[in-house]
Amino acid sequence: MPETHPKKDVGRPASNLPPLSLHIPEPRYRPGDTPDFGDIDIPAVEATPRPGEATKPDAMRELSYGLVRVLDFDGQAKGQWDPKLTPERLRIMLRYMMLVRAFDDRMFRAQRQGKTSFYMKCTGEEATSVASTMALDRGDMCFPSYRQQGILIARDYPLIQMMNQIYSNRGDHLLGRQLPIMYSAPEHGFFSVSGNLATQYPQAVGWAMASASKGDSRIATVWCGEGSSAEGDFHSALTFATVYNAPVIFNVVNNQWAISSFSGFAGSERTTFAARAVGYGIAGLRIDGNDPLAVYAATQWAADRARTNNGPTLIEHFTYRSEGHSTSDDPSAYRAADEATAWPLGDPIARLRQHLETLGEWDTERHEAQAKELDELVKTTQKQSEKLGILGHGMHQPFETMFEDVFEEMPWHLQEQCAQMLAEQEAKFGPNWKPE
Repeated sequence: MPETHPKKDVGRPASNLPPLSLHIPEPRYRPGDTPDFGDIDIPAVEATPRPGEATKPDAMRELSYGLVRVLDFDGQAKGQWDPKLTPERLRIMLRYMMLVRAFDDRMFRAQRQGKTSFYMKCTGEEATSVASTMALDRGDMCFPSYRQQGILIARDYPLIQMMNQIYSNRGDHLLGRQLPIMYSAPEHGFFSVSGNLATQYPQAVGWAMASASKGDSRIATVWCGEGSSAEGDFHSALTFATVYNAPVIFNVVNNQWAISSFSGFAGSERTTFAARAVGYGIAGLRIDGNDPLAVYAATQWAADRARTNNGPTLIEHFTYRSEGHSTSDDPSAYRAADEATAWPLGDPIARLRQHLETLGEWDTERHEAQAKELDELVKTTQKQSEKLGILGHGMHQPFETMFEDVFEEMPWHLQEQCAQMLAEQEAKFGPNWKPE
């Protein structure tokens, strides 16, 4: 049969086309550079409309590209998104955020003193967890990443329990099985933290779908960093959420850095992270993550939307990671020294303090007194926790617990191993030996 199309020279480049090139994202500033964020578009507070909670996603696309704000830089709350919280509610929010920071500072020092192996601070990001949690019902389930200690603190979880888990001591109800800061408190609506990034996303959607299928009124909310939004689990979760209209809030905390990789490797050079909602046909909001009132208002809006069967919402918290990724990280090796101070959206605690002072509901004397009180509270609790053990001071849990809580019934080979180890332990330390 004759050929109808002439053969082409496969593999030979067309002479009139430039050679292909690969784009490698590169952060704008490296150590030694002077950062300048003057090109970040910060719209006026009043510029962003607040749609009704039942608005169709395709009618609110612009909210995925703008920036929801409430607190202006003069300390005033303005615009349609103002949640109009009482001064007392604002003071509670400020207290929680200050407590998170005091807790972080002391636990960071404890790691540097060799009392624990690892810690992660959330300095500058306190609003993304505290304000979000305060806008939810206590019965809603939170699926955190590893920088949302503010959820537990905003739900009045005992500080000593958090410290016991960090120290993996004999008061640790997780029996030393989790990496420090990977808490689990389902009774406080706090799902177990996983070190595998974005695995909590499909788990949150599954929990939300189960709540809906049972006719419950509780919703789920989940957090990840912007880097984790490049994981497959993130996209699988959004697919299920949009198909089944799951009552879930997706929080992407865009703090500009994923360990030493800047946000461009997750796609920030092309568009916003909130814009990912557009492709899935769900509501998307891009908000000032350093504005506690904007965080509260956006979460409240998304929660009301989910609770009235209007579907999921993706919220991008546009913020900045002021310190290193963790105690294992040295940010001076990969980013400009002055980036944190140059960040144009400021500090969430300072901004909420300014707002309260503008209202005449706070002052320097009360602020300094509260800071001192919270520091003493954390210090006292730390001493109590350290009496139950710290890193390197012996084994804090009964040896046999390492074999427990994995299987409903321990299989025979683990029973044999456990018995053998207990016999060796008794031979070495005596029959009455117990962990310190």
